[in-house]
Amino acid sequence: MSVAKEPNTTSESIVNRPSNRFRTQLEAPPPGTKVGLLAGSGRFPILFAEGARRQGYEVHCVGVRYEAPEELRQICNDFRIRGVSKLGGMIHDFQKMGISNVVMAGKITKSVMHTPMRVIRLMPDLAMFELWYRVCRADKRDDTILMGVIEMFSRRGLHFASALDYCPELLVKEGVLTRKQPNKALWDDIDFGWQLAKHMGGLDVGQSVAVKERSALAIEAIEGTDRCIERAGMLCPSGGWTLVKVAKPDQDMRFDVPTVGVQTIENLHKARAKVLAVEAERTIMIDQDRVVDLANQYGIIIVAVKQAADPSRPEFTESVLKIHS
Repeated sequence: MSVAKEPNTTSESIVNRPSNRFRTQLEAPPPGTKVGLLAGSGRFPILFAEGARRQGYEVHCVGVRYEAPEELRQICNDFRIRGVSKLGGMIHDFQKMGISNVVMAGKITKSVMHTPMRVIRLMPDLAMFELWYRVCRADKRDDTILMGVIEMFSRRGLHFASALDYCPELLVKEGVLTRKQPNKALWDDIDFGWQLAKHMGGLDVGQSVAVKERSALAIEAIEGTDRCIERAGMLCPSGGWTLVKVAKPDQDMRFDVPTVGVQTIENLHKARAKVLAVEAERTIMIDQDRVVDLANQYGIIIVAVKQAADPSRPEFTESVLKIHS
């Protein structure tokens, strides 16, 4: 496995580095064949399973305990549950199902890795010990862990594709999606937040930043986007701020693709946000019609952009991002 590379912290290398992993190299198998689904929480696994079944695929699912939606039992041809620390069990289940192609969909609560007495409470199997203490010994960033999972599966003949190879219609298209349009001040915040979010993504810290008047309010880390939104609302009680959510500069579309949905809009409204800006064609928007209708109802602007292009935005230099030892 190529463990996630230590990012170069210059503005050019992080923000403008081209992605060669927008789509996986593995083509989807012909309809009528089996595909495995490693499912976390949220609507994305459900939408993937429904879409794949409509296309004629057999969907065989291993869900992460306490995360995977129960609806998958009725949708999938086969459904089994494994604890988050039972990596070897997940591999065994897919092998017993006769699966060779697998996709990931849904969210996994990463903070569980900081559970007190985690070895006793989570009871990891041998494959998880190997992942955690050998494959991911360099660090425990998201890309490192997920690429490690892919390596462990690959050794046993299980190859990951992107769920979006099967349902690309979930990716949001470029444009302003709501009736309201951003004014110049809001576009300035979008440009500023985009630059900052791309840097944070290049460092594999998080996907989202909250900004107002070209000032960072909150930056997403292990807590996730919803908690980042909540924190921004607490820190900016006057409201009117912007959330920018983007893909990493070298985003692997097999996992951890930025995702927003109805709950995102509810949280933004509760926190008095004004704008949601996402990266077009690299962000999943779950139930887009419902999301846009709700945003219009709350007066929230949604814009999907391919890149921030305001030449007047401030440049971030290496000294700004320097990590002090």
